[in-house]
Amino acid sequence: MKIGIVCYPTYGGSGVVATELGKGLAKRGHQVHFITYRQPARLQHFHANLFYHEVNASDYPLFEYAPYDTALTSKLVDVIKYEKLDLLHVHYAIPHATVAYLAKKILLTEGIYIPVITTLHGTDITLVGKNAAFKPVVKFGIEKSDGVTAVSHYLKAETQTVFETNKDIRVIHNFIDFDRFKPINKDHFKKAIAPNGERILAHVSNFRKVKRVSDVVRVFEKVYQKMPCKLILVGDGPDRYNAELMCREIGLCHEVRFLGKQDAIEELLAIADLFIMPSGSESFGLAALEAMACEVPVISSNVGGLPEVNIHGKTGYLSDLGNVEEMANYAYEILKDDATLQQFKTNALAQAKQFDIQNIIHFYEDYYEEIIETCVYDKTDVL
Repeated sequence: MKIGIVCYPTYGGSGVVATELGKGLAKRGHQVHFITYRQPARLQHFHANLFYHEVNASDYPLFEYAPYDTALTSKLVDVIKYEKLDLLHVHYAIPHATVAYLAKKILLTEGIYIPVITTLHGTDITLVGKNAAFKPVVKFGIEKSDGVTAVSHYLKAETQTVFETNKDIRVIHNFIDFDRFKPINKDHFKKAIAPNGERILAHVSNFRKVKRVSDVVRVFEKVYQKMPCKLILVGDGPDRYNAELMCREIGLCHEVRFLGKQDAIEELLAIADLFIMPSGSESFGLAALEAMACEVPVISSNVGGLPEVNIHGKTGYLSDLGNVEEMANYAYEILKDDATLQQFKTNALAQAKQFDIQNIIHFYEDYYEEIIETCVYDKTDVL
């Protein structure tokens, strides 16, 4: 198939999933065309069957904000028409679902029909999508898509509730690429962080309020009171300063490493003993899955799609939002002896393997074929 993929080219979950999906499809012989305003973060090297089309929005002085939606629509029309795409797959509803619909309508005037699939990733539904300024447009985009997928059963249910839609939504879970995320021996690196064999706790996020990084620090403080341990915090964002300030106030700066944004996340996860994810909202929990693929058990909140990834008492533990005391107790239970920790590590890896991209990608291929076969060109849809 010739597949167009529209996504945000950032380090965020939707961009990462879209890029890894495109790379996986290309490896399986499909021709994949990325259409976005910058080369995706995980698409930095040459890949056979992969193509990138940059969207350039005009900065004409009349516009206070560059009309990206219009520029993207025009680029989609051009790429679909001249690359003869079979299907367009857009990731993150805002604005991609409605932009795809407009491009589809324009192409219909020339007798070209392009099926459109929209994948919902989380905040496009649970946060931004609920905004009254966007809600009617998001609902319209979802209902006018030929196919819709969600990354978790939680997100599917949330979408149907928030937008009061009966649209059929196919759940296809996020996935992991075990060529990148896997257990590797980094003992020399681990000794640099924990020279005396201390346990290493880790957290990776964009340091926004919803990630509750302060809870990570508080959990670490309570575990530290019971056993020697270190904390590595990977990423950056608005709440980093508050986390740094909290470390100073509790006097544990010497035990905490703020590593900022990192590309080789898998190498940092390889030295961790436990991953802490106390998020206030997670449609799936891709960061937790990446940790588990590196054989790292997870302590997380029980919100959103996290219970579909982290199995309580097996791959880690789930706690109510904000229950720092319980999270710390669970963390200590996992870390207190080598045998227990190893069992949780083994379980975490086994669970992650169920989300191997090789186990998931065929669901997308099957869905693509289903949508292409069932979508019928309707002349009444022409502008």
